[in-house]
Amino acid sequence: MVFAQTLFTRAVDPVIPKIAADFAIEVGTAALLSTAFTFPYAMVQPILGVTSDFLGKVRVMNVCIVVVALSSLVCAVAESFSLLMTMRIVAGLVSGGIFPIAMAMIGDLVPIHQRQIAIARLLGVALTANVLGASISGIIGDLFGWRGVFGILGVFALIVAVAAYLSFRKIELPKPPPFKFSAVVANFRSILADPRAKVCFGSVFLEAVFIQGLFPFVGLLLLSIGETRASIAGLLIASFALGGVAYSVAIPYLVANFAERRLMLTGGFVCALALSLLALHFPWQAQVAVFAGFGLGFYLLHGCIQLHVTDLSQTARGAAASMHSSSFYMGQAVGPLVYGFGFAHGGPEPTLLAGAVVVMGVGIACSQLLRRAA
Repeated sequence: MVFAQTLFTRAVDPVIPKIAADFAIEVGTAALLSTAFTFPYAMVQPILGVTSDFLGKVRVMNVCIVVVALSSLVCAVAESFSLLMTMRIVAGLVSGGIFPIAMAMIGDLVPIHQRQIAIARLLGVALTANVLGASISGIIGDLFGWRGVFGILGVFALIVAVAAYLSFRKIELPKPPPFKFSAVVANFRSILADPRAKVCFGSVFLEAVFIQGLFPFVGLLLLSIGETRASIAGLLIASFALGGVAYSVAIPYLVANFAERRLMLTGGFVCALALSLLALHFPWQAQVAVFAGFGLGFYLLHGCIQLHVTDLSQTARGAAASMHSSSFYMGQAVGPLVYGFGFAHGGPEPTLLAGAVVVMGVGIACSQLLRRAA
């Protein structure tokens, strides 16, 4: 389900010009389809997290993936841009009920000493889908048009929904408690009462601002070295994701041989180093390696934070994971504004170096403040 849902995140981007041409609208207007997906995704996750804690995680995930599939199929036959936009909003609203809840399920099913490896595997699936989503949709768009993208991915998601329903019936999870508003309030209080919560949520927000927020400006940074090809910008961003895949493969060895504190410090340092190197405007061939290291460093830090998120509450893991994910996606929304302001008023180099300082500070703070009970 995570793979199918994550495919949709970037799938619309390559066919934006085709959608704009078909509906005779500006490309900038058609590009709002991406915002229509990501902003509701960020805003609604705490609600879905609470819902999953009381109605059952499997049930909520199954409903969400079915709605994602059906909304995509409606997009495939939409005769107006307004309907297309509405369905993307619907897909965004329910997509937040898949990955965070899957992470919460790992917290329910996997012992704490094995949990970081399981989370890394989940991240590997999501990252692979993120890398493939844009490339696959570009190929489908060229062969069958933008409607083919929504149609094929919608059918795929529907097949996954059926397979997930049949598979999850065999998994035994703790029976959720009956819904009570007082219990919802108590769950949120219990999450925020843990001193790690503020560190976790604040850290992932800053990560998203100064790491993910840079991605829309990769093409602009390439222009400074005379590289105009959009495909190279895509290659660099894909290299970041491949660094994350490398992390998911290496994590069993890392967990067995390095202390969690060291992993967080190393992750913060590697990310800060990558941002500093990008300020030097190396040729794009060298930047491929920089972005791969950037991705590896990010997930070294981010994966440790996610482990603590699953340990914030034993009874409200869905709410905790969703608050974490909401903070992260809000950071992604704020990040381009921060970088845009910095690039316009101070220039790319000082802005990147400032981002490096912040990310290094996040790594240090997490290594000092995130401690797990024995």
